[in-house]
Amino acid sequence: MFWKRKNKSDETARSSFCVPQGQRVYAIGDIHGRDDLFAELLDQIRADNANRGPAKVTLILLGDLIDRGPESAAVVERAMSLHHEFADTRLLIGNHEECFLAALTRDVRRLRYFMRIGGDATVRSYWKDDASLAEASFEEVAERLPEIVPAEHVKFLGGGEDMIEIGDYAFVHAGIRPGVPLEKQSLADLRWIRDEFLDDMSNHGKMIVHGHSITERPDEQGNRIGVDIGAFRSGSLAALGLEGAQRWFLFANDDQLSSAA
Repeated sequence: MFWKRKNKSDETARSSFCVPQGQRVYAIGDIHGRDDLFAELLDQIRADNANRGPAKVTLILLGDLIDRGPESAAVVERAMSLHHEFADTRLLIGNHEECFLAALTRDVRRLRYFMRIGGDATVRSYWKDDASLAEASFEEVAERLPEIVPAEHVKFLGGGEDMIEIGDYAFVHAGIRPGVPLEKQSLADLRWIRDEFLDDMSNHGKMIVHGHSITERPDEQGNRIGVDIGAFRSGSLAALGLEGAQRWFLFANDDQLSSAA
């Protein structure tokens, strides 16, 4: 199952939060195996960045690169290559990356859970032989999977961050525990929290930018901005752009891919 939440409001102050002068930030929401949308959105970011002129660019992937969509392995490969173009590319570890890494320990129980939450699509993207995968037992998959996932993919996903602070913004995968200082947040909350964070309207000290919880369009509130618009299901992927006190959104969707074909 996935989580879908309607926006409470599209209104938010745009002048109260800033990133440092001379810096431009792009934060991409949950990709979930949609490499085609990822590639299209990166093209949108390249064009937008060129039109805005020189700046120090930080590209943030908000986590959940994998699962549910058909091309998780390709998404990871593309994400790994971004530092050649965007030197300051940073990855947040999502709950799906956490479960994938756990499934690579040859623990059958963890593999079963991973595949139940969409990891079956990730396994297929690495396995590449649907016929043999269909015949394999969980024990066989648990044993072979660590051998076919490239070590550099494991290192990349495991080397991600849990929180990134830039100016008046803090970027996390899922959210934060209200009332707990940012520096004391638990990994479980940063990667998994939902209602306790989404329903809280208090000032967190910084504007929290997150993915994890799906909304029909980017969810701007007075204390947080949700950027997960359900790429694997909706066919749309979003990125938040920040510069100074400005913020804007870029989108890639299936209609754009169809028109380009």
